[in-house]
Amino acid sequence: MNEFWLFVIVGFFAQIVDGALGMAYGVTSNSMLLGLGVPPAISSASVHFAEIFTTLISGVSHFKLGNVDKVLFKQLLIPGIIGGVLGAYLLTQIPSNIIKPIIGVYLGLMGVRILMKVFRSNGKMREFFVRKRHFFTLGLLGGFFDAMGGGGWGPIVTTTLVADGKSPRHTVGSVNASEFFVTVAEVAAFLTLLSQFNWYVIGGLIVGGGCAAPLAAFFTKKIKPKVLMIILGILIIVLSIRTIILSL
Repeated sequence: MNEFWLFVIVGFFAQIVDGALGMAYGVTSNSMLLGLGVPPAISSASVHFAEIFTTLISGVSHFKLGNVDKVLFKQLLIPGIIGGVLGAYLLTQIPSNIIKPIIGVYLGLMGVRILMKVFRSNGKMREFFVRKRHFFTLGLLGGFFDAMGGGGWGPIVTTTLVADGKSPRHTVGSVNASEFFVTVAEVAAFLTLLSQFNWYVIGGLIVGGGCAAPLAAFFTKKIKPKVLMIILGILIIVLSIRTIILSL
Protein backbone atom coordinates (compact mmCIF):
# COMPACT_ATOMS: atom_id res chain seq x y z
CA MET A 1 0.00 0.00 0.00
CA ASN A 2 2.95 2.32 0.63
CA GLU A 3 4.00 1.80 -2.99
CA PHE A 4 0.43 2.44 -4.14
CA TRP A 5 0.43 5.87 -2.50
CA LEU A 6 3.76 6.66 -4.16
CA PHE A 7 2.14 5.95 -7.52
CA VAL A 8 -0.83 8.13 -6.54
CA ILE A 9 1.62 10.99 -5.94
CA VAL A 10 3.27 10.35 -9.33
CA GLY A 11 -0.12 10.45 -11.08
CA PHE A 12 -1.13 13.57 -9.17
CA PHE A 13 2.05 15.48 -10.02
CA ALA A 14 2.02 14.37 -13.67
CA GLN A 15 -1.58 15.52 -14.10
CA ILE A 16 -0.81 18.91 -12.53
CA VAL A 17 2.06 19.33 -15.01
CA ASP A 18 -0.12 18.25 -17.92
CA GLY A 19 -2.92 20.57 -16.85
CA ALA A 20 -0.54 23.52 -16.65
CA LEU A 21 1.51 22.86 -19.81
CA GLY A 22 -0.97 20.95 -21.96
CA MET A 23 1.53 18.10 -22.40
CA ALA A 24 4.24 16.01 -20.74
CA TYR A 25 1.99 13.73 -18.64
CA GLY A 26 3.65 10.62 -20.05
CA VAL A 27 7.20 11.97 -19.92
CA THR A 28 6.76 13.17 -16.33
CA SER A 29 5.09 10.05 -14.96
CA ASN A 30 7.41 7.64 -16.80
CA SER A 31 10.51 9.47 -15.56
CA MET A 32 9.26 9.25 -11.97
CA LEU A 33 8.19 5.59 -12.27
CA LEU A 34 11.57 4.58 -13.67
CA GLY A 35 13.18 6.50 -10.81
CA LEU A 36 11.13 4.39 -8.38
CA GLY A 37 12.45 1.21 -9.98
CA VAL A 38 9.45 0.21 -12.12
CA PRO A 39 10.62 -1.81 -15.20
CA PRO A 40 10.44 0.15 -18.50
CA ALA A 41 7.75 -2.00 -20.17
CA ILE A 42 5.53 -2.06 -17.06
CA SER A 43 6.03 1.68 -16.61
CA SER A 44 5.08 2.60 -20.19
CA ALA A 45 2.11 0.21 -20.23
CA SER A 46 0.81 1.62 -16.92
CA VAL A 47 1.13 5.22 -18.12
CA HIS A 48 -0.79 4.46 -21.29
CA PHE A 49 -3.51 2.55 -19.43
CA ALA A 50 -4.11 5.64 -17.32
CA GLU A 51 -3.96 7.91 -20.38
CA ILE A 52 -6.77 6.11 -22.21
CA PHE A 53 -9.35 7.98 -20.12
CA THR A 54 -7.79 11.43 -20.47
CA THR A 55 -7.07 11.10 -24.21
CA LEU A 56 -10.65 9.97 -24.91
CA ILE A 57 -12.13 13.00 -23.14
CA SER A 58 -9.62 15.33 -24.78
CA GLY A 59 -10.19 13.94 -28.27
CA VAL A 60 -13.99 14.14 -28.06
CA SER A 61 -13.76 17.70 -26.74
CA HIS A 62 -11.53 18.85 -29.59
CA PHE A 63 -13.84 17.26 -32.18
CA LYS A 64 -16.88 19.00 -30.70
CA LEU A 65 -15.11 22.37 -30.61
CA GLY A 66 -14.01 22.10 -34.24
CA ASN A 67 -10.31 22.06 -33.42
CA VAL A 68 -9.53 18.98 -35.50
CA ASP A 69 -8.08 19.21 -39.01
CA LYS A 70 -9.48 15.94 -40.40
CA VAL A 71 -6.81 15.70 -43.12
CA LEU A 72 -3.98 16.11 -40.60
CA PHE A 73 -5.76 13.74 -38.22
CA LYS A 74 -5.85 11.00 -40.87
CA GLN A 75 -2.23 11.63 -41.87
CA LEU A 76 -1.04 11.09 -38.30
CA LEU A 77 -3.40 8.30 -37.23
CA ILE A 78 -2.12 5.20 -39.08
CA PRO A 79 1.63 5.90 -38.81
CA GLY A 80 1.15 6.80 -35.13
CA ILE A 81 -0.52 3.45 -34.46
CA ILE A 82 2.18 1.56 -36.39
CA GLY A 83 4.97 3.37 -34.56
CA GLY A 84 3.29 2.82 -31.18
CA VAL A 85 2.91 -0.93 -31.73
CA LEU A 86 6.53 -1.24 -32.92
CA GLY A 87 7.75 0.72 -29.90
CA ALA A 88 5.73 -1.45 -27.52
CA TYR A 89 7.07 -4.62 -29.17
CA LEU A 90 10.72 -3.57 -28.91
CA LEU A 91 10.25 -2.36 -25.34
CA THR A 92 8.97 -5.79 -24.26
CA GLN A 93 11.61 -7.76 -26.20
CA ILE A 94 14.80 -5.92 -25.24
CA PRO A 95 16.21 -6.70 -21.75
CA SER A 96 15.54 -4.04 -19.13
CA ASN A 97 19.23 -3.39 -18.43
CA ILE A 98 19.76 -2.51 -22.11
CA ILE A 99 16.65 -0.44 -22.73
CA LYS A 100 16.81 1.61 -19.50
CA PRO A 101 19.89 3.69 -20.51
CA ILE A 102 18.34 4.35 -23.94
CA ILE A 103 15.08 5.57 -22.42
CA GLY A 104 17.06 7.57 -19.87
CA VAL A 105 18.87 9.42 -22.66
CA TYR A 106 15.60 10.04 -24.52
CA LEU A 107 13.87 11.43 -21.43
CA GLY A 108 16.92 13.55 -20.65
CA LEU A 109 16.74 15.09 -24.12
CA MET A 110 13.05 15.82 -23.56
CA GLY A 111 13.98 17.58 -20.33
CA VAL A 112 16.59 19.66 -22.15
CA ARG A 113 14.01 20.51 -24.82
CA ILE A 114 11.62 21.80 -22.16
CA LEU A 115 14.34 24.00 -20.64
CA MET A 116 15.24 25.32 -24.10
CA LYS A 117 11.67 26.51 -24.50
CA VAL A 118 12.01 28.50 -21.29
CA PHE A 119 15.36 30.14 -22.03
CA ARG A 120 14.88 30.79 -25.74
CA SER A 121 15.86 34.27 -26.94
CA ASN A 122 13.26 36.86 -27.99
CA GLY A 123 10.44 34.41 -27.35
CA LYS A 124 11.49 32.26 -30.28
CA MET A 125 13.42 29.01 -30.30
CA ARG A 126 15.10 27.97 -33.48
CA GLU A 127 13.88 24.57 -34.63
CA PHE A 128 16.04 22.47 -36.91
CA PHE A 129 13.28 20.85 -38.91
CA VAL A 130 12.35 20.67 -42.58
CA ARG A 131 9.08 22.52 -43.07
CA LYS A 132 7.67 20.29 -45.79
CA ARG A 133 7.68 17.29 -43.52
CA HIS A 134 6.49 13.82 -44.44
CA PHE A 135 3.62 13.35 -41.96
CA PHE A 136 3.91 9.56 -42.11
CA THR A 137 7.48 9.71 -40.82
CA LEU A 138 6.58 12.18 -38.09
CA GLY A 139 3.61 10.07 -36.91
CA LEU A 140 5.73 6.91 -37.02
CA LEU A 141 8.51 8.43 -34.91
CA GLY A 142 6.03 10.09 -32.53
CA GLY A 143 4.20 6.80 -31.88
CA PHE A 144 7.42 4.82 -31.57
CA PHE A 145 9.04 7.08 -28.99
CA ASP A 146 5.73 7.54 -27.20
CA ALA A 147 5.56 3.79 -26.51
CA MET A 148 9.28 3.43 -25.79
CA GLY A 149 9.50 6.38 -23.41
CA GLY A 150 6.04 6.13 -21.83
CA GLY A 151 5.12 9.47 -23.39
CA GLY A 152 6.18 11.94 -26.04
CA TRP A 153 3.45 11.92 -28.67
CA GLY A 154 2.41 15.49 -27.85
CA PRO A 155 5.86 16.97 -27.20
CA ILE A 156 7.30 15.44 -30.39
CA VAL A 157 4.44 15.78 -32.88
CA THR A 158 2.74 18.97 -31.64
CA THR A 159 5.89 21.04 -31.16
CA THR A 160 7.29 19.90 -34.51
CA LEU A 161 4.14 20.79 -36.47
CA VAL A 162 3.73 24.17 -34.77
CA ALA A 163 7.41 24.92 -35.42
CA ASP A 164 6.77 24.03 -39.07
CA GLY A 165 4.10 26.73 -39.28
CA LYS A 166 0.90 24.70 -38.78
CA SER A 167 -2.04 26.36 -37.00
CA PRO A 168 -1.52 25.84 -33.23
CA ARG A 169 -5.26 25.39 -32.62
CA HIS A 170 -5.76 22.71 -35.28
CA THR A 171 -2.42 21.08 -34.54
CA VAL A 172 -3.21 20.62 -30.85
CA GLY A 173 -6.73 19.42 -31.65
CA SER A 174 -5.64 16.96 -34.34
CA VAL A 175 -2.70 15.57 -32.37
CA ASN A 176 -4.82 15.11 -29.22
CA ALA A 177 -7.65 13.47 -31.16
CA SER A 178 -5.30 10.96 -32.81
CA GLU A 179 -3.51 10.32 -29.52
CA PHE A 180 -6.45 8.33 -28.14
CA PHE A 181 -6.26 5.78 -30.97
CA VAL A 182 -2.46 5.60 -30.74
CA THR A 183 -2.74 5.01 -26.98
CA VAL A 184 -5.36 2.27 -27.39
CA ALA A 185 -3.15 0.53 -29.98
CA GLU A 186 -0.15 0.70 -27.64
CA VAL A 187 -2.16 -0.69 -24.71
CA ALA A 188 -3.48 -3.52 -26.91
CA ALA A 189 0.10 -4.35 -27.89
CA PHE A 190 1.22 -4.36 -24.25
CA LEU A 191 -1.73 -6.60 -23.30
CA THR A 192 -0.64 -9.07 -25.98
CA LEU A 193 3.08 -8.95 -25.22
CA LEU A 194 3.24 -8.67 -21.42
CA SER A 195 2.42 -11.61 -19.17
CA GLN A 196 1.82 -9.49 -16.08
CA PHE A 197 0.95 -5.94 -15.07
CA ASN A 198 1.45 -3.96 -11.91
CA TRP A 199 -2.11 -2.90 -11.20
CA TYR A 200 -0.95 -0.88 -8.19
CA VAL A 201 0.92 1.38 -10.61
CA ILE A 202 -2.05 1.71 -12.95
CA GLY A 203 -4.53 2.27 -10.12
CA GLY A 204 -2.25 4.78 -8.42
CA LEU A 205 -1.83 6.81 -11.61
CA ILE A 206 -5.58 6.88 -12.25
CA VAL A 207 -6.44 7.87 -8.65
CA GLY A 208 -3.71 10.50 -8.49
CA GLY A 209 -4.59 11.93 -11.90
CA GLY A 210 -8.28 11.98 -11.06
CA CYS A 211 -7.66 13.90 -7.85
CA ALA A 212 -5.34 16.37 -9.58
CA ALA A 213 -7.57 17.13 -12.57
CA PRO A 214 -9.88 19.58 -10.73
CA LEU A 215 -6.86 21.35 -9.21
CA ALA A 216 -4.90 21.65 -12.46
CA ALA A 217 -6.72 24.80 -13.50
CA PHE A 218 -6.02 26.40 -10.11
CA PHE A 219 -2.30 25.64 -10.34
CA THR A 220 -2.27 26.86 -13.94
CA LYS A 221 -3.56 30.21 -12.69
CA LYS A 222 -1.29 30.48 -9.65
CA ILE A 223 2.01 29.06 -10.93
CA LYS A 224 3.77 30.75 -13.81
CA PRO A 225 4.24 28.28 -16.72
CA LYS A 226 7.94 29.17 -16.99
CA VAL A 227 8.54 28.31 -13.35
CA LEU A 228 6.78 24.98 -13.73
CA MET A 229 8.66 24.21 -16.95
CA ILE A 230 12.01 24.91 -15.28
CA ILE A 231 11.13 22.63 -12.36
CA LEU A 232 9.86 19.94 -14.73
CA GLY A 233 12.87 20.14 -17.07
CA ILE A 234 15.38 19.89 -14.22
CA LEU A 235 13.42 17.07 -12.55
CA ILE A 236 13.25 15.00 -15.75
CA ILE A 237 16.96 15.49 -16.45
CA VAL A 238 17.93 14.50 -12.88
CA LEU A 239 15.67 11.43 -12.97
CA SER A 240 16.98 10.38 -16.39
CA ILE A 241 20.60 10.68 -15.22
CA ARG A 242 19.72 8.60 -12.14
CA THR A 243 18.07 5.98 -14.37
CA ILE A 244 21.15 5.77 -16.61
CA ILE A 245 23.56 5.50 -13.64
CA LEU A 246 21.50 2.79 -11.90
CA SER A 247 21.11 0.78 -15.11
CA LEU A 248 24.86 0.85 -15.74
